[in-house]
Amino acid sequence: MPLASLPTQISGRNRMWRKIVIDAIRTDPEWKNGNYEKQPRGLRTAAQMVALMSGNPATRQKAGPTLKAADELFEQEVARRFKGMDANDILYAVESSWDYDPGPGLAKIRAPLVAINFADDLINPPELRVLEREIKRVPKGQAILIPASEETVGHATQTKAVVWKMHLEKFLKDTK
Repeated sequence: MPLASLPTQISGRNRMWRKIVIDAIRTDPEWKNGNYEKQPRGLRTAAQMVALMSGNPATRQKAGPTLKAADELFEQEVARRFKGMDANDILYAVESSWDYDPGPGLAKIRAPLVAINFADDLINPPELRVLEREIKRVPKGQAILIPASEETVGHATQTKAVVWKMHLEKFLKDTK
């Protein structure tokens, strides 16, 4: 049961924001080819991009309705994310998808599969219609798009099982 993903290679805006993160770290002289003594300054840009891409636009607008509030909200989130980040770990996580492309093997999947995405996911936006198009190639495949709501938080909704667990429960019950 894939969550918050598209069954195609990383491309478009998804590829672009990842490249910004990678370049911010790799071109920073403080990165020292991964042998840094302190986190390179470029990691802050990476934290900013992760914060920007992983959230829900409506929630962000509600929480930061003015210039001042938006700046404060963004700074708090970036600071929170930055605290737990490591430049090499972020590079590994972001670069690990460089050759991701399940597309060629979709028709080979014989097991039942339900793929769940979220309407407010900026990384895998539903308006691209990739999941709807590609799921047809999976013989027992089904796509579910969870509408944006007060419960969803963009791409990070994958970490909130309360939002999608009923679909997992149904899937497990139906495949017994």
